[in-house]
Amino acid sequence: MPTVDPMAAPAASVFLDVPPGQAAPPRAPLHDPLGEALQTLSMDGVFYARSHLTAPWGIDLPPMTDTLMFHVVTRGVCYIQDGPDQHHTLPAGTFTLLPRAQRHVLVSAPGAPVEDLFDLPRQEIGDRYEVLVHGRGGDRCDLVCGAVSMQHPAARRLVDLLPDRIVVESWSAAQTDWFQSILRLIAHETESLAPGSEAVVTRLADVLVIQAIRSWIERDPAASTGWLGALRDPQVGRALAAVHRHPERSWTVENLAEHAAMSRSAFAARFVELVGQTPIDYARQWKMRIAEDRLRNGEPVSELAYALGYASEAAFRRAFKRVTGTAPGAARRQGAA
Repeated sequence: MPTVDPMAAPAASVFLDVPPGQAAPPRAPLHDPLGEALQTLSMDGVFYARSHLTAPWGIDLPPMTDTLMFHVVTRGVCYIQDGPDQHHTLPAGTFTLLPRAQRHVLVSAPGAPVEDLFDLPRQEIGDRYEVLVHGRGGDRCDLVCGAVSMQHPAARRLVDLLPDRIVVESWSAAQTDWFQSILRLIAHETESLAPGSEAVVTRLADVLVIQAIRSWIERDPAASTGWLGALRDPQVGRALAAVHRHPERSWTVENLAEHAAMSRSAFAARFVELVGQTPIDYARQWKMRIAEDRLRNGEPVSELAYALGYASEAAFRRAFKRVTGTAPGAARRQGAA
């Protein structure tokens, strides 16, 4: 009996009923512009921390620029403090996302003493991974926290549209089992500190962040308007996806309307209604968002100019300055800093 490699890809004819010896027909591209934007939410960790806290305790977390912060309560209960008399309960299983990582306070109970995060002793496990043990011996609360940055322009634009805080306390019945499984795996990895634990926790954190944002998109009416609403539009969303995939092209209203399968005038009006700017202005600004990101990552101006479809470096420099108000060199220096 011939052996079968369980990891081998199945033949196309198994699923597509293709006659032997013939190639499978090409698959039509999937049109999911919002999904593509969510795929850019690959996080670059600033730091991750596992905390074992015993009541009473309180931690003042400072703001962090260009950073997203999350907290996962894996055991016990704590409170996030919005003001002197405003507290929101975070029981075990709660996932809290702060897209702009503004200053906030976590406490074991309202009125608990508060100390600055960076004044507390921490055990450094790796370059970006720490363990914090703090408190006075009372009821225990365990947290997994992370501060991460998202560099892709689509990710940054999406984050800019999110509310100051997303708290997911309960998931749908279909999500509960896998969410709890992820929490258990995060708790296990942070306890075991086995080789590769940091990588596992960061990947799982990616999943939880994306799911929290998806949960907000599904339930909040604000996600049906503006740029997010345009991404979800079956026609305008296709044009946006084309601009995002191919920033190097010199887009016109006509060829973007073709992607949307609309007339030029109807497409232009619909685009402005949803996005708030003309298709060409959007394409031009998107190209410069991509350019700014790649400059900050150290790409030479000469290479970037031609990669983005400019005939010369001088033409790119003029366009960059016109759209962003700064020279390309300023973006490179900012990235280096």
